[in-house]
Amino acid sequence: MNLSIKKTILSSFMATSLFGATLLPAQQASADDRVLRDIGVGAAAGAAAGLITGQGSFLGNAVNGGAAGAAVNAAQGTAKQGRSNRNRRKNRNAVLDIGVGAGAGVGTGAIRGNRNTGNNAITGAAAGAAIHLLK
Repeated sequence: MNLSIKKTILSSFMATSLFGATLLPAQQASADDRVLRDIGVGAAAGAAAGLITGQGSFLGNAVNGGAAGAAVNAAQGTAKQGRSNRNRRKNRNAVLDIGVGAGAGVGTGAIRGNRNTGNNAITGAAAGAAIHLLK
């Protein structure tokens, strides 16, 4: 067989095997089908908590709450791996929801440059509590 044909065939086989090996282990994301709802609820709860406490901007608190909503959704997805989305929503843990929300609020505030850690924790915790109540 011609050497150039061997090189062409071997390189295409290698490319195909690398491409297939990369795509096969992919698995679906752990967030459930209500991630957008949780982001919206978190944003609304964060903005409301900011209005109540009088700290931070409306938009900043909404961003913190939305990020906390996404984090709460993802945390519940990984905490009960293997169960259906319906079972995960039904058996949510309030302490986990509020704690993850508070942590995500603080993290998001730090990324945004907002150093008011207490307010960031409150807006995130409010988002986690609201999501838990609306399970």
